[in-house]
Amino acid sequence: MTLRFTARAVAAEVDLDNDVMRAGVAEDEAGEGFFLLFMSNIGEPSRQNMSLGLDSHCVVTQSHGTAYGCVRAVTLSGGRLTVSLDPASLDELGLDDPEIEAELDVPDEDIERMRAVLAQVLAFGRADSRPRYVGL
Repeated sequence: MTLRFTARAVAAEVDLDNDVMRAGVAEDEAGEGFFLLFMSNIGEPSRQNMSLGLDSHCVVTQSHGTAYGCVRAVTLSGGRLTVSLDPASLDELGLDDPEIEAELDVPDEDIERMRAVLAQVLAFGRADSRPRYVGL
């Protein structure tokens, strides 16, 4: 099965003060309903993060579930974001399905901003924790 929803809000931020990048999609601006937030640090992972296994991107869901290095594939085409997650991460994320499709009902400039930051987030960290396919 595939979890499908319409995202009426997207976010993209590079926060240099806090050394974090964020890109996400949500059903609405208030954060109600389903959302996916992709995050990573900026630059290279610290030794501490490497020792703790936190040296990759992470995904956060509306249930506050969090998993690191779990995106296996992602595409953004024609106003649709498709994400394939590692099935082993579903319990941590509080999800039932590893496939997610978000129809983006937002301005094109917001999609482009999110596309740029999401590419950076998913390129962070260990090579073996990065998605096998990124079509952004």
